[in-house]
Amino acid sequence: MTSSGRALQVLIVDDSAVARQVLSAVLTAAGMEVKVAPDPLFALAKLERWEPDVLVLDLEMPRMDGLTFLRQLRRTRPIPVVICSGTTDGRGTKAIQALEEGAVEVVTKPKTAVREFLFESSVMLVDAVTAAAATRRAPRSPRPSATPSQLPPRRRGRPERRLIALGASTGGPEAIRVILSSLPLDTPPVLVVQHMPAGFTRAFASMLDKLCAIEVREAVSGDLLRRAWR
Repeated sequence: MTSSGRALQVLIVDDSAVARQVLSAVLTAAGMEVKVAPDPLFALAKLERWEPDVLVLDLEMPRMDGLTFLRQLRRTRPIPVVICSGTTDGRGTKAIQALEEGAVEVVTKPKTAVREFLFESSVMLVDAVTAAAATRRAPRSPRPSATPSQLPPRRRGRPERRLIALGASTGGPEAIRVILSSLPLDTPPVLVVQHMPAGFTRAFASMLDKLCAIEVREAVSGDLLRRAWR
């Protein structure tokens, strides 16, 4: 529901008939009003007559790919976008690029057993769309400039007794981006737990590393928590 009490309106853009059918069934069962389009050009035609609260977008489609459509959409209409895409064949990286381009959330979609997977992930999908709708009232924050704080210099690699722990689920990628990109170079070690489909976390960490003053990477077994300056 929106703040006015009406049902959320959602446009699904996906070239897979099965995915459109299942996504529509899941969101309709959650009380949302849903329309579908088989590719971005059909979606653009619908958007001339109707503007949804949220758009659920696949990335690999004929005639126009999802990233190109997202860039065009962000220039003309501030509609929150949830990416529903697979992680194979480089699509995990493309999904993270979509987050850079302004998408709000990523929900994974496998190459096989799409129907069973999406029904099993229905709660995550509904939560992602609901959270995305709320972001329409909160414009995306610009990237803050990160500068060193006034703390005394510390020797590189010195063991750290303090740390910052962040945990996020639906809607978290944007919040994590804003927080980490504002941290100064001498920030204590930061642990981030983000609910994100397997296959996306490494690309997400790589994206954040390019945006932030501090080093950001996906954790691996044996990592030591240190204050690390570039």
